[in-house]
Amino acid sequence: MKPRTIKTLGYLISSLSVLLLGVASWSGLAGKPVLQLCLALGMAASIAGMACRWLSYQIEKDGEAQAGGPANAPATTTAAE
Repeated sequence: MKPRTIKTLGYLISSLSVLLLGVASWSGLAGKPVLQLCLALGMAASIAGMACRWLSYQIEKDGEAQAGGPANAPATTTAAE
């Protein structure tokens, strides 16, 4: 399995986990609309964050492929230098 596929599956599994935990919590918030809204917004934010990380990874990989691989990427410095 390719690393790109594994990363994609990981994000999908994490998103499914957020949804399942939200569903399990929803009934405990019956009659508490503010908390239900917080739960829904938190779930949406978590999934949106995972989608952003996945998309940034895809963009980086596409950029590396076009540039000829990570060896052609600009050098980075460390704090020790």
